[in-house]
Amino acid sequence: MTIDLTNVNTKAGFHMLMKSQLGFPNWYGVSWDAFWDAIIAVVEMPDCVVLQNWETFAQACPKDMQILRQVIADYHQEVPGKQLVLEE
Repeated sequence: MTIDLTNVNTKAGFHMLMKSQLGFPNWYGVSWDAFWDAIIAVVEMPDCVVLQNWETFAQACPKDMQILRQVIADYHQEVPGKQLVLEE
């Protein structure tokens, strides 16, 4: 599965896109803890999720991009059979 982040330039925008694309529940909150819980225990994640065109988000929200990179690294440790990657 590929998720295009072209027009995402806020933390809230990122989380709402993930909610709609990955089928997070209505009660999903706009936080990194909620994102982690959702991808680990709430929804059945695809085998591979590729985030493309993430550069705008990275420039607009550098702190959140750093958190996202850590979440991706932690995800690979927690769920070795699945991938969450940034398209280069």
